[in-house]
Amino acid sequence: MQNLLQEISNRCFLDPELQQRILNDFELNKVIKGDKILIHGNKANNLYFIEKGILHSYYHHHDGKQISSWFYIENQFITSWYSFYAQKQSFEEIECLEDCVLYQISFGNYQKLIADFPAFGNFARLLAEEMLTFLDEFSKGWAFLTAKEKYQLLLSYFPDIELRVKLGYIASFLGISQETLSRLRAQK
Repeated sequence: MQNLLQEISNRCFLDPELQQRILNDFELNKVIKGDKILIHGNKANNLYFIEKGILHSYYHHHDGKQISSWFYIENQFITSWYSFYAQKQSFEEIECLEDCVLYQISFGNYQKLIADFPAFGNFARLLAEEMLTFLDEFSKGWAFLTAKEKYQLLLSYFPDIELRVKLGYIASFLGISQETLSRLRAQK
């Protein structure tokens, strides 16, 4: 839980009382590879911090094809951002690609921490701003990149992703075939 406390303290001051509440409100959750922490149509009731493991979010295209939308690794927060903040049904799913050690907090406890501790409210605001900024910048720039540029950008975020994630998921995320991904990998 030290990594979780460090990530929060990077964004706000943790006094002893807030630290104790975080220790009480975030629950350890060990999840095995292949398990889903969110299923399409359910509401994202939890925010997770990844202590160990890698997860991916994905959705199903109208033709039924699974499309990876992002990968999350250690020391990152994960949820279906739209579903968690709006408390509406999720259009995506989140699956563990490795055995994972997660710390989770319910939406209700998250909101109570925000209400009870202004410093945690600052953390929550900064986390939301970071996610919004990243997602907005990424989605707008993504449309104009070539497949090679998308692949290089992905590797800049996750240098060892090919060692941890099936190539089919990577190709799906990039919007290319596995054959095209193989050609790009050969050009590295």
